[in-house]
Amino acid sequence: AAGMFLRLLSDIQWRAAHPKWRRMTGSQRSASTTAEPHPLSLPAQAQVVICGGGIMGTSVAYHLSKMGFKDIVLLEQGRLAAGTTRFCAGIVSTARPMSIELKMAHYSNKLYQQLEQETGVQTGYMKTGSISLAQTQDRLISLKRIASSLNVMGIPCEIISPKKVAQLHPLINIHDLVGAMYVPEDALVSSANVSLALATAASRNGVQIHERTSVSHVTIQRGRVTGVETDRGRIQCEFFVNCAGQWAYELGHSGEEPVHIPVHACEHFYLLTHPLQEPLSSSLPTVVDPDGRIYIRNWQGGILSGGFEKNPKPLFTEGRNQLEIQNLQEDWDHFGPLLSALLRRMPGLEALQIMQLVNCPESFTPDMRCIMGESPTARGYFVLAGMNSAGISYGGGAGKYLAEWIVNGYPSENVWPLDLKRFGTLQSSRTFLRHRVMEVMPLMYDLKVPRWDFQTGRQLRTSPLYDRLDAQGARWMEKHGFERVKYFVPPGSDLLDLDHSKTFYKPDWFDIVGAEVKCCKEAVCVIDMSSFTKFEISSTGDQALENLQYLFSNDLDVPVGHVVHTGMLNEKGGYENDCSIARLSKRSFFMISPTDQQVHCWAWLKNHLPDDSNLVLEDVTWKYTALNLIGPRAVDVLSELSYAPMTAEHFPSLFCKEMSVGYANGIRVMSITHTGEPGFVLYIPIEYALHVYNEVMNMGQKYGIRNAGYYALRSLRIEKFFAFWGQDLDAFTTPMECGREFQVKLDKGMEFLGQEVLLEQKQNGVYKRFTMFILEDHDTDMDLWPWWGEPIFRNGRYVGKTTSSAYSYTLERHVCLGFVHHFDEQTGEELVVTTDFINQGEFEIDIAGQRFQAKAKLYPFSSLFAQRRRKDDVELSGYQRE
Repeated sequence: AAGMFLRLLSDIQWRAAHPKWRRMTGSQRSASTTAEPHPLSLPAQAQVVICGGGIMGTSVAYHLSKMGFKDIVLLEQGRLAAGTTRFCAGIVSTARPMSIELKMAHYSNKLYQQLEQETGVQTGYMKTGSISLAQTQDRLISLKRIASSLNVMGIPCEIISPKKVAQLHPLINIHDLVGAMYVPEDALVSSANVSLALATAASRNGVQIHERTSVSHVTIQRGRVTGVETDRGRIQCEFFVNCAGQWAYELGHSGEEPVHIPVHACEHFYLLTHPLQEPLSSSLPTVVDPDGRIYIRNWQGGILSGGFEKNPKPLFTEGRNQLEIQNLQEDWDHFGPLLSALLRRMPGLEALQIMQLVNCPESFTPDMRCIMGESPTARGYFVLAGMNSAGISYGGGAGKYLAEWIVNGYPSENVWPLDLKRFGTLQSSRTFLRHRVMEVMPLMYDLKVPRWDFQTGRQLRTSPLYDRLDAQGARWMEKHGFERVKYFVPPGSDLLDLDHSKTFYKPDWFDIVGAEVKCCKEAVCVIDMSSFTKFEISSTGDQALENLQYLFSNDLDVPVGHVVHTGMLNEKGGYENDCSIARLSKRSFFMISPTDQQVHCWAWLKNHLPDDSNLVLEDVTWKYTALNLIGPRAVDVLSELSYAPMTAEHFPSLFCKEMSVGYANGIRVMSITHTGEPGFVLYIPIEYALHVYNEVMNMGQKYGIRNAGYYALRSLRIEKFFAFWGQDLDAFTTPMECGREFQVKLDKGMEFLGQEVLLEQKQNGVYKRFTMFILEDHDTDMDLWPWWGEPIFRNGRYVGKTTSSAYSYTLERHVCLGFVHHFDEQTGEELVVTTDFINQGEFEIDIAGQRFQAKAKLYPFSSLFAQRRRKDDVELSGYQRE
């Protein structure tokens, strides 16, 4: 009955808001109550078919129609906004730690604000503001970091005292608070009505909306979407958009060629109360109490309060056929801890009358970030799903970016952190998803300090050396499902302490990583880097070289055995990938890319290489174990093991040769370390991995060899000012903006993708510049550490953000890397960033609201390093890629 009440309420609101609905959509609203035959048959073809009539589907339809697409059909299996959207708590919150999520939420807020005026549909938009509470100092630090980001984006935000909290919301108990963050422009909406308003505007712009229409599967031919099969016939189409929410996974798997969309539903509970005796003001701020795991908002004079419990209940692991979401079972025992937290936070509620406990499914993703973008296997198949209960906050912005992607071929912002292609097929196991969402849901409100790792779904992809390294004290992190070593805990250390060291300050592994870095600089270290993506491209004739020359910005027509560091650029000159390519023979190339490029790079090459049987692209990631030998004594270890001279005159920098090491042969040895230090990477056929590792460790003992991990690698590459893809470099960054003009064949008279933009930048200058900052007045032991995403100020004005940072054990200072922009002080327009602009400015880095002086540099401190090699060798010896 309670479920019916909510449904009736929303139905009445819909009808009241929109009496003309039936006439405008061309599909009968009476189908809402009985499944009458549809007066309008489906069109035989359309340019875009969108599946799902919730906030995501209607937002995509709205934005596509605004951008001039006319031939759009939106299909909904039940009624519009009858899925998760109908039960959504309606809180529009911009306080997001990730920059792209913050931008999406900010745009959504602005869009919803004017939607009622544009469409005539009441959306219930009310600017109430929000207060995020902190019960601990660490929580306050995390809020201060978010506040720094909001402020530089121009979104009003302040860190306030508990006393101010009580003034803004008199019912809140403040005795255990240390502070809070107040965002006055956050809002409340009726999410179902927002969805209907978007649908109304879309249908006025020519979008056809058909309810009670189920998509059975999408037809794909030769890797492209060709049409959609529904229970009311087939529609031929060019683009298909899967906005099916928690049904997105099943829909992706329904066709002959599956599209893997890793989402899984969990039950999400919230409480509705009757109006208080003195009804709450509709403008009262929303309260988020993450340490108590709850949120509280005003609801028709009463309260709506839900949260993210520690023991969530996953749903529908076996799949399901339910059309519309009915209110699931109430579970008061399960909600108990959240109710206790609510009563602690608002003690005056003891006498309150509860109307009902709402239980509705929400879909979550393996990394708590939503999923958008084009399928790597089916051109024209787009996805927007997995909102991790922030659907209404992201709805407007996410729909806009996806519409831009369909219309222009790319969105207007870097959305790589949300791109479907960050996942492979391995994240699509239902067991994996079920276990991971049980961890993800509580993490929504858990305190996340830098460098935390997921605990579920681990040990999925491992190097053959995993057990050997684990036994020697390896501590692991995971990237793209692959286990990688952070550092090695020396025998006798307090292991327990290290596993629980969570801090915004100096971490417990500081000295351990310092010792690994020292060994890399003075002796020799081994780092297992098997997770790198490895492709081979070969052809019967010159096809491989000709095609790669167009797709890569550096000249690949080098002598056999040479290694080229190059970008794989898009039309805008931005990095789709950053890789090293070795020429194995006249007609074959070996390409090394970052770990998380495996799906993205494969799709990019497949889409851009001709369909030619004489040209072969093979993913050989799993065939080779990669061992990185870093340090001045790497030469000695390898030459003794291979009985071959390895010095610079015999084995120059950026060279690749097949050798035998110990008893094993066919090992590809490259003189490149991705850190700027001397050394070699060994690509070892997987069955020889253990033998070669043992030989290297035994031979290296007299040279002081030790294992090292990725934290040491990060420190080395950042102090050498090497950028890596996915954090520093992205599809919106060109080689000219990060000092890599020497890696581009602009003067060779060869055409390549992105060339025009680079020529223009060479002539006119760049609007952002990759810069290295050394923190001056920062106390490593006492001050908060920088990680990434900290605002950069020049002469007191905001000019950009850091992209990565590490402590340099050589400089004994923190080093941050980031991009500097130049905004006109009057108009705010972007100006060219000159060398003088960098060299003559006074820079500061903002860490959680505290600013530290920083020295800006456009070139690394090469003179400080012991290994004195020719300058171009240092520059060319390969850039770090994680």
